[in-house]
Amino acid sequence: MIYQQDIGNQKALPHFDQSLIWSAILLLSLGLVMVYSASISIAEAGRSTNGYAAYFVVRHGVYLMAGLLAGLIAFQVPMQMWQKYSFHLFLIGVCLLALVLIPGIGHEVNGSRRWISLRVANFQPSEFMKLFMVIYVANYTVRKAAYLGSFRKGFLPMLVVMLLVGVLLLLEPDFGSFVVITAIAMAILFLGGINLKLFTGLIGFVMVGLLALVWIEPYRMQRFLGFMDPWEDPYGKGYQLSHALIAFGRGEWLGVGLGGSVEKLFYLPEAHTDFLLAVIAEELGFAGVITVVALFAWLVIRAFIIGRQAAVRERHFPALVAQGIGVWLGVQAFINMGVNMGVLPTKGLTLPLMSFGGSSIVASCITLAVLLRADWENRQLMKGYAA
Repeated sequence: MIYQQDIGNQKALPHFDQSLIWSAILLLSLGLVMVYSASISIAEAGRSTNGYAAYFVVRHGVYLMAGLLAGLIAFQVPMQMWQKYSFHLFLIGVCLLALVLIPGIGHEVNGSRRWISLRVANFQPSEFMKLFMVIYVANYTVRKAAYLGSFRKGFLPMLVVMLLVGVLLLLEPDFGSFVVITAIAMAILFLGGINLKLFTGLIGFVMVGLLALVWIEPYRMQRFLGFMDPWEDPYGKGYQLSHALIAFGRGEWLGVGLGGSVEKLFYLPEAHTDFLLAVIAEELGFAGVITVVALFAWLVIRAFIIGRQAAVRERHFPALVAQGIGVWLGVQAFINMGVNMGVLPTKGLTLPLMSFGGSSIVASCITLAVLLRADWENRQLMKGYAA
């Protein structure tokens, strides 16, 4: 019935999902403005920036242009090609994650080796691995659809893949990306129809594993304890969260005004990256935060609708890719927002499409291009059937 209605309305159907495009444009634009606002003081005081106030926003603008260009190229690639080369992309991602760990190649910042230096910028493979995992797991689920009820043939190979990627990420360490990629893989397997008992067992295994990883690593345990009561040690393990909460408190309903944040003046660490939402809350208030939340919610909703439309037409790979992208953007945005609001322990995850970071911006733009490609192919198929 839905399929017939879609075909009947095909004459009025635009070429692209305009609401999805405008949501992404608004998030990218707001991100550019807020990165400038949050980074001015850091740039003026930094030695590496030579006191140039617009240093970070100029670089962010360049990353954004590179991301839009890469997205335009990615949009030209048919979903069939993404599926055909899914394993090759996965191998490239694994090799890049391994390269990061090699001294002399991997670039270390604040005790973490997550980047490869490209001279003009640092490249973070884990950001692109999220997209590669979406594509690989979607293809795996389609290929193994008949065996998803079997532990040995359907579940075990993917568990080995998740453990391999997890080990490489934890050696960096990048616990946040590991959580996001695990959520992506589990969600796609669930949407693909994995046996419920196996899925329940996977959830239990993952939860125990994550808790064990927090327990055995002192700095993760300190972050967890700081999250439980940041005011117990506001100058130590609760420092980041306490200042983020102060920023939210100062913002109230409509904020103190664009550029008026006090917390970004060397109080709130990583104000233009991990804690950009706290600056938004302080300067634009509840209104600004709820706008960002609504835009991300709409992106996720549209991703799932695009996936459903593809599934109705028996295009199972594009359907799982679209929904996997929705899970990725939704989970990562939720974790970043939760950290900023004190709902979740502190993790080094950026706010997709908004936070400063070349790899994150480029990977996000390519991901949205793949989502738009899946939607465009749905619409072309609808027009073809109607004709």
